[in-house]
This record gives sequence, structure tokens and C-alpha cells, in this order.
Amino acid sequence: MKLVRYGNPGKEKPGLIDADGKLRDLSAVIPDIGPGQLGDAALAKLRKLKTDKLPLVRGSPRLGSPLTGTPKFIAIGLNYADHAAEAGLPIPAEPVVFMKATSCIQGPNDAVMLPKGSVKTDWEVELGVVIGTQARHVSQKDALNHVAGYCTINDVSEREFQIERGGTWDKGKGCDTFGPLGPWLVTRDEVPNPQKLGMWLDVNGKRMQTGNTKTMIFSVAKIVSYVSQFMTLEPGDVITTGTPPGVGLGMKPPLFLKKGDQMALGIEGLGEQRQLVVPFKR
Repeated sequence: MKLVRYGNPGKEKPGLIDADGKLRDLSAVIPDIGPGQLGDAALAKLRKLKTDKLPLVRGSPRLGSPLTGTPKFIAIGLNYADHAAEAGLPIPAEPVVFMKATSCIQGPNDAVMLPKGSVKTDWEVELGVVIGTQARHVSQKDALNHVAGYCTINDVSEREFQIERGGTWDKGKGCDTFGPLGPWLVTRDEVPNPQKLGMWLDVNGKRMQTGNTKTMIFSVAKIVSYVSQFMTLEPGDVITTGTPPGVGLGMKPPLFLKKGDQMALGIEGLGEQRQLVVPFKR
């Protein structure tokens, strides 16, 4: 299934994309798409619905983040060897774990706002993993059974805040609008192999990133298992799993986002995003 949330910010309704690519309303079936709707039993009930009987949503409404109520937004850094090389950093021996603020989560096509004082805002297309059932000290073999599904994420990053302001990555990762998710959440039954997904990102129509999840240093199963050793993963938690090469920081000379730039990105089977870069506004 492809689950979505649509409507104005703060007033989104749950929906799904049917086999013909049409948006259907789920608001008479479930209150929203959040932690309570992501477990195996809840998803199984949704799969049994006759989608052609659900109300058709007319027009092209705004899409919000495909889930709400995310408890934790966890990120993995330097998870592609060629990206670590372009950043001038060694390949990590263990996953690099940091956090993005949940307040940065937004819809896939909402504008990305440059933070106040930003001079090095950058792009990163990444595979997002959404947890469906609680995971605590799970094995790598069992890890994917705790995943509800996958989504496209732009891990927008302010590199000066991240690297030059005391060494705490979180400061450059959680600014408002820095977590576009979606357009939809694709349930894990439709993604039999998360380590075989093509991904790309353009800035102003120029291809910047081309990659594939097969080149991850640490697989999705390894990441879920590893993170669950240090914190309990709860339904609705999102893990963004690293980016392939081609970020602005790695350009020679470096290239960063400015007002008016347009990003477009996507992952095979998980949909595409588009964002306009806008200046800081309170």
C-alpha cells in the first residue's frame, strides 16, 4: 500500500494511492496515519479494504508527511562509502547515529526555508524507514519485521551549523523544514528488498546525486538492529539511512542552496519530492 496524508498543514486527512494512482480518502476508516495505524494487524485490515469503494479525492491537494506523531527522528551519517570519501572522512566502523528534530518534519513538496544566518544549506536524498512495532535489542535477522514501510526523505542540512558550531551534528540537521517526508509511505510488503533501490536528486534541473541503496555500508536490517541496542524503537519512529555522493559540501568548490533554488528528488518505487528554497521567515 501507498499511504498518504493530504490537506492543509495541521488539517491533513488519511488516504491511500490506489492501483490506478488515484488518491482515495481513508478518513471514514481510520482517524489518521500515526503510530496506532502502523502495526502489522492494523495494516492487514487496511489491505483488506476494497479501494474502489473508498471516496475518490478530486483535484491535487497538498500532501503532508505520510505519518504523524513521530516520536523520534533518527539519522545515520556517512552510510555510503563514496559519500564519506567526498566529505573527507573515514568509513565508519559502526553506524554514526544522530537525531533530527521532529519539528523539522513537513510535506514532500513544502518549501524549504533557509535558517537565519545560513550560508551552507545542503541537500541529501535518503531512504526513510518507518517503524511499525516496538523494537528493543532485536536481531538483524528479525529487524525488518519491525518495519512498517519506507519513504523518500530529503535530509536537508546546514553544514556550518553541523560541522563548525561545536561539533554537534543535530544543530545543522533539525532546523525548521529540514525533514521533507513522502510523498507516501510504502508498506514493507511492496519493498521486498530495501537494498536495491535507485535514488536521485536534482538542483535547478541539474543532476547532483545518483545512487542506489545497494551501496550502503550498513543495511537497513543492520541499522534497525544496531539502533535498537541503544534506544527502544517505537511505532512511528523514522530512521533516515544516509545519502549517496553528490552533496553540495563535496563539490569543488562547495555549492550550497540559495533563495529560489528548486530541488527535485526521488527513490525507486517510493515517489518523488519537489521543494522551492525560500528565505528565513519568523
